[in-house]
Formats: sequence, structure tokens, C-alpha cells
Amino acid sequence: MDLIIPTISQGLLWALLAIGVYLTFRVLDIADLTVEGSFPLGAAVAASMILGGHSPITAMLGACIAGMLSGIVTGLLCTKLKIPALLAGILTMIALYSVNLRIMGKANLPMLRTDTIFTMWNLPGLDKQLTILAVGFAVVLLVSVISYWFFGTEIGAAIRATGFNQHMIRANGVNTDIMIILGLLLSNGLVAISGALVAQSNGFADVGMGVGTIVIGLASVIIGEVLFGTRSFKNCLISVILGSIVYRAVIAIVLQLGMPPNDLKLFTAVLVALALSLPLIQARFNKAARKVVK
Repeated sequence: MDLIIPTISQGLLWALLAIGVYLTFRVLDIADLTVEGSFPLGAAVAASMILGGHSPITAMLGACIAGMLSGIVTGLLCTKLKIPALLAGILTMIALYSVNLRIMGKANLPMLRTDTIFTMWNLPGLDKQLTILAVGFAVVLLVSVISYWFFGTEIGAAIRATGFNQHMIRANGVNTDIMIILGLLLSNGLVAISGALVAQSNGFADVGMGVGTIVIGLASVIIGEVLFGTRSFKNCLISVILGSIVYRAVIAIVLQLGMPPNDLKLFTAVLVALALSLPLIQARFNKAARKVVK
């Protein structure tokens, strides 16, 4: 239990990042690297506001708004200036490094002995990890329900159609530029909330905590899709959340087995590469099996 509860709780906090990555990578069909800047942006804004005397709820809202603004910047670079989406995300990510330093005033901002969303909602009889688990579950459930409802609306369907076929949806009179900006706004807002939650859980915000977050998000998405399927949008959301928990479980297991923490990024990259290659590997395996049968 000492390993299971922290693993699930951290998986839930990072699941918001995974949902955000899913919205751009699968729904919009864009590889958005803004998340490597918007994740620490959410942490920086939340930590600065909490230390400045604001309530954790207000700090979470501020982090979400800051993340949305970063998504708008990437969207404008991509749609109005016609900069390729990948490069637009990189430009915003680089700019956010300086922005995060400006917000925090230094590279690392500790939140020791300060009230966070976890201490504010700490229930009697629950230790810190159980509180993180309860809060993480409540936030993820709320975000999942709202996301499922929103993407079932006309605007949500237009965003999904934009990622599927821009020419088709544009022919139906939909402004695809606005849909792309809106999708990036929602994605980075969720990523910033995840960063704010992780920072409050860890007790500090660091300017470098966003390094590799895109790979972590992709790993959660791919693992969830491979293990739990993609039959519907609701199933996709559940798969992404469970994929985030499974990814955290895999990381916890390899650390218990003695893998050096410095090798985790390499391990994650290899894991994502294998997961992305699974459809091709499976197709070739099936083809070879059919030849053997013949």
C-alpha cells in the first residue's frame, strides 16, 4: 500500500497533463510542445499566488488562465502567422522559460509550511497521500465530465472535426483557425492545472520541471490506447487517465528494481517508441502468422 497509493495519486495529478496532450495530439492532430512551458507556468503561477497570500483555489484558477494564454499565443503563431505548429510550440515553450523565471523571481520556489489545496481539503483521519488521492480523483472526475460534455456540443464537435479534416469542416463554414486556437487554449489550461497540482503536491515549483513532460503525456496516451482501447471519446478519456496511472506504476516498479533516476527519461522515450511501434509490429506479426498458416 505504501507504493500503490502514492503511485495512483501521482498518476491522477499527471492525468490532466495526459488529457491536455491527448486533445492536441489526437483530437487536433498537432504535436504541441507548448506543454513543456505551460506545465511549469501553472506551477509558477500557483506557487507565487499562494506565497503571495491568495487562496489555493484562486491560485489554481490563475494557473489555468495563464496556461490558456500560452495556448492562445501558440494558436496565433500557428494560425495567423502561419508558423508550423511544431515550431510555434517550441517558440512559446522557449519564451515561457523566461516568463516563468520572471513570475517566480528565481529558479526554485519552495512552498514549505504554506496552505495548499491538499492541506485545505485535508480530511480528518487521512494522511497526505490519501488526501492527494482524494483531491486528484475529484479534480480528474470533474475535468473528465466537463470535457465529455463539451466535446459533445456543436463547438466541441467542430474542434474534433478540425483535427480530422480541416478542408471538410472549413467547407461547412467553420472557422478552423478559431477551432485550433480554442483547442490549444483548453489543452494548455489543463496542463497548467496539472503543473499547479504537482507543484503543491511536491511542495515546490521549479523552472525546469517541464522538461520531458511532452514525452510523459505521450507515454500516458499511447499506453492507455494500447491497453484500454479507443472505441469512443468517453473510452479515450478513461484510457488516457488509466494510462497515466499505469505509466506511473511502471516508473515506480523500475525504480524499485534499481534503475537510476537519471535514466528515467531514456526509459520513457524507449517506452513511447515501443508503444508507437506496436501497430506496425502487430501487423507484421499477423502477416507472418498468415504466411505460416498457408
